[in-house]
Amino acid sequence: MILAAANLLIGLFLLAPMIVVVATAFTTTNYPVFPPVGFTFKWFHEFLSNTDFTDATQRSAVLATVSTLLSTALGTLSALALARWRGRGQQAVTMFMLSPILFPTIVLGLALLVFYSRVGLSGTFIGLVIAHSVVTTPFVIRLVLAGLAEFDPSVEEAARNLGAGWWRTFFLVTLPLIRPGVLAGAIFAFILSFDELVITLFLAGPGMQTLPIRIYTFVEYSSAPTISAIATVLIVAWVAIGVPVYARFLSIRHK
Repeated sequence: MILAAANLLIGLFLLAPMIVVVATAFTTTNYPVFPPVGFTFKWFHEFLSNTDFTDATQRSAVLATVSTLLSTALGTLSALALARWRGRGQQAVTMFMLSPILFPTIVLGLALLVFYSRVGLSGTFIGLVIAHSVVTTPFVIRLVLAGLAEFDPSVEEAARNLGAGWWRTFFLVTLPLIRPGVLAGAIFAFILSFDELVITLFLAGPGMQTLPIRIYTFVEYSSAPTISAIATVLIVAWVAIGVPVYARFLSIRHK
């Protein structure tokens, strides 16, 4: 009974910010207030009819998709190499590959800005994709490594002994078995890339503003609940994507 009550309180504590944000998205006042006053969809209409926000949302989605594909491919292959490396230096290389997780994003953003100014990538879409991949790839590596902890290499050896080549073994044997970790890493990478603000502020050029940048600049000059409406749409989207994938992840894990 006590444990259940404690879990309920912890759950409410974690969900409280989202509950407040969703509630304030429907208020009739011109500023966020909780409990909300009245009920209206005005702020959702403001979001969907504002081309600055919709264009930024589309740009963030495209950027997150491309960087997720790149980081998932790189992270999966890196995790496979690290998991099979039994020689000296494996731990050092693993820590190096995961090191972007430890650095503040403002440090990475400044370092990439200086580097990009020398190689001509500053203010470009390709530069943003590379920067977001640098941030998200370590998370893919970590999650795929966790999936590989339960992987039996003898399954691959059996496939190779039966005549399957390296790529065929990877796509038909290895990848299906580590799919939960790869999928979790890809979702994590997409969310991180979509929400990334600090590095994008350093590197985004004119006309390259993403949704987090638009939100950041909007709240500097306005307190309208439009931001609450945007946050509510994002919460619903993440839940709609995340819950089925998480349920699928659990079903795969228990097979």
